[in-house]
Amino acid sequence: MNPEKATTFDWQGHRGARGLLPENTVPAFLKALEYPRVKTLELDLAVSRDSLLVVSHEPWMSHHICSHPGGRPVAESEEQGLLLYQMPYDSIRQYDCGSRGNERFPRQKAMPAHKPLLSEVVQAAEQYCREKGRPAPRYNIEIKFEPEYAGVKAPDAETFARLVLEEITRLGVKDRSCVQSFDVAPLQHLHRMAPGLFTALLIENAHGVGENLEALGYIPDVYSPYYKLVTANVVDTVHEKGMALIPWTVNDTTAMKALIALGVDGIITDYPDLIAEVE
Repeated sequence: MNPEKATTFDWQGHRGARGLLPENTVPAFLKALEYPRVKTLELDLAVSRDSLLVVSHEPWMSHHICSHPGGRPVAESEEQGLLLYQMPYDSIRQYDCGSRGNERFPRQKAMPAHKPLLSEVVQAAEQYCREKGRPAPRYNIEIKFEPEYAGVKAPDAETFARLVLEEITRLGVKDRSCVQSFDVAPLQHLHRMAPGLFTALLIENAHGVGENLEALGYIPDVYSPYYKLVTANVVDTVHEKGMALIPWTVNDTTAMKALIALGVDGIITDYPDLIAEVE
């Protein structure tokens, strides 16, 4: 990577550093910040019963990684009875989603870890950067929403979008935040509420760039497809429309190098320790 590209390239720690520490936990986000080239912390949001923004990929307690307060692993049959939107945050915090590790990520170091609030993550990251003299990070915040979630697994799309906008504003990180979603509804509401807010459209379908943008109804700042969907034509089309292209989630150096050669503007990865092998 040429020096000019390296200074602007947006390396993002996926769920913090999921390959190394328990996903979407404060230790994982601080681990990502140990790598100087990481510019952005990528994370997911759910909402608790008391309308707090919880950093969690699933809007429930995953049987893959979570344990009850007493230590018993969550069973798959229990997940739909442990919806975060039906639980107050004080209860959510009692569950351990780190001690069991993650079988998909054998290098992940297991440790006790709870699902934090967005405010806890931001405060910890900002303090870490101050103490280390490191540039403050950007935050790439995914609203986990599907239409069938509304009222059961999450608030409606407009309420969810408003909660996120209000919180990043309150935390003073609105100008360093990107809000992303696979579902267009939260992004449409955010675009109406705060037209200047940095947003990203997440893509996992095989539709063309134009079709996906038509469904969204506006041009976001970032087009963020699954990395195997990225081709030279996709990169060119995205850039022609004035967007950055940042694929997810890339965990091997061969793919990273190929994507950089195609001209992507950043990479989301579970393994920020691989960055040094690529640049």
